[in-house]
Amino acid sequence: MQLTLVRHGEASPPVHGNDIKRPLTERGHIQAQQTAEYLKDLIRPDVFVVSPLLRAQETLAHIQTYFKDVPVVICNTIKPDDDATQAVEWLSHLPYESIAVVCHMNVVAHIAEQLTGESFHPYALAEARIYEQAVIAAGLSTQIKSFIPDA
Repeated sequence: MQLTLVRHGEASPPVHGNDIKRPLTERGHIQAQQTAEYLKDLIRPDVFVVSPLLRAQETLAHIQTYFKDVPVVICNTIKPDDDATQAVEWLSHLPYESIAVVCHMNVVAHIAEQLTGESFHPYALAEARIYEQAVIAAGLSTQIKSFIPDA
């Protein structure tokens, strides 16, 4: 099975402490588009999983332009400060062979750390990493590709 983990592109600062509705900046949109173009010929997702936060959803929108019929599931366990253990557990129950997740630091890097058993390695803005595994579980994934946009 294939799991693609993507961090959102650059976002505007919070307004009045509101982190939920931070949109992508112009640079963030360019980053998200570069990542989408990289992924379009490499993955065939059965489902997209996205954080409820605006910057993740705007990043996903760029990827979705190449995968118009793929369903989207909004997941409340992949926000910036969420527990990666719970996120991995939630993802492990999805009945799909190819899953693409768009979420946030620090949770995305902690998910990758758990899945591969390797040390914590932060994601760059709009970075995508593709993993292969028999099932989604701690220590069973191998990273096979990665991409960091140059914008």
